[in-house]
Amino acid sequence: GHYKTRAAEASSEELGVEKYLQLFQLSPEMLQEVSARLRKDLLRGLGKHSHHKAPVKMLPTFVRATPDGTEKGDFLALDLGGTNFRVLHVRVEEEAQKVLKMDSQICAIPQEMMLGTGEQNLKGKTLPLGFTFSFPCEQLEIDKSILIRWTKGFNCSGVEGKDVVQLLKEAIHRRGDYDIGSVAMVNDTVGTMMSCGYRDQSCEIGMIIGTGTNACYMEEMKNVKRIEGEDGRMCINTEWGGFGDDGSLDDILTEFDVEVDKTSINPGQKLETDKIVRLVLVKITKDKLLFKGQISETLGTPGQFETKFISEIEDGLENAKKILTELGLDWDPVDACVVRLVCDTISSRSARLCAAALATLVNRIRNNRKLDHLKTTVGVDGTVYRKHPTSKLQKAVRLLAPQCDITFLVSEDGSGKGAAMVTAVAQRLAHQFPVILNSSDLFVSK
Repeated sequence: GHYKTRAAEASSEELGVEKYLQLFQLSPEMLQEVSARLRKDLLRGLGKHSHHKAPVKMLPTFVRATPDGTEKGDFLALDLGGTNFRVLHVRVEEEAQKVLKMDSQICAIPQEMMLGTGEQNLKGKTLPLGFTFSFPCEQLEIDKSILIRWTKGFNCSGVEGKDVVQLLKEAIHRRGDYDIGSVAMVNDTVGTMMSCGYRDQSCEIGMIIGTGTNACYMEEMKNVKRIEGEDGRMCINTEWGGFGDDGSLDDILTEFDVEVDKTSINPGQKLETDKIVRLVLVKITKDKLLFKGQISETLGTPGQFETKFISEIEDGLENAKKILTELGLDWDPVDACVVRLVCDTISSRSARLCAAALATLVNRIRNNRKLDHLKTTVGVDGTVYRKHPTSKLQKAVRLLAPQCDITFLVSEDGSGKGAAMVTAVAQRLAHQFPVILNSSDLFVSK
């Protein structure tokens, strides 16, 4: 009767495990509180005199409108955001309301970055270009953007503090395959909003949940204090990954979060769920509550417990057992259940924190427009969102923003198509309002 005694052990074990899991429980009241703190931070980031000290940067993107479906033409899009660098030639067709991707080349980043091979037919033409660059930048105009700092494990010298668009233009000019006209610099959240916005014109928020988490939304121009002009709207890249960098979330962070932050190559990127799960499992094992107290080499090595394991483990007990075996662990059925509980608890917290942040944005848009009820669409991209049952996130948002009716659209290739859409909208506005706007308002300086 190995299992009988194991069952008796299991109950005392659950108490031991519970002690850690409790640290990750966030009550609805606490989530309301988190949302209220972020609301204050949004205002600090938008303020003319407070923004330089604000942890949530609220960067103006100079994107003044979402697609209205009449955009058309040929555009180039470059995407540098994760481990791949891509070049796309995008054709936007009005009648079909569809975005056709012509050629797309993906180069892994360490290789020579190639530009312009599959695109020889464009030689000699001057094409508008959308460039997705998923790192925090201080955007001065749509085509002038200074890298604030590298994140996500990137660290190329000589770029921080420089105008990324200028560096790109020079690089393309050196290659000499073709010149580019206007360049629209696009953050990946904006690309996501714009590519979803072509399919659903009520999409006014873009959200990424991946290695980092971030979002953008359409803010009223009059609230964007550091840019002249009162009329219309502008998309703001919140860079909300910085939320809590000034200590404002210390009361809800656990010892495990602090530990992850200490070892992270770019500190302050919260919600690295995979790393937190690994630390908790190691700790519980050291307390002899899991795997007979034996930590396998794989589990003991940072980076070996992958993000995708979390959703796979949550999907079912059989998956969980398979992954534990892959990780070289000596498990029994109770262990598998405990591991599922740990994954579920920690990923739920991430989803709820994300929901609290999203609720802050939708409530802000609703209040900006003095509406009793807001119906809006959020474009989402990001590996985590795709692989995760998003019901947790949606349920929590409904609770925190009851007067908002939110549709979630998963963006297909927000970075590539989205960059092209930003450029397309910029051109459409340039043609619609050539007189009223000078180049700096319009964000496409020729």
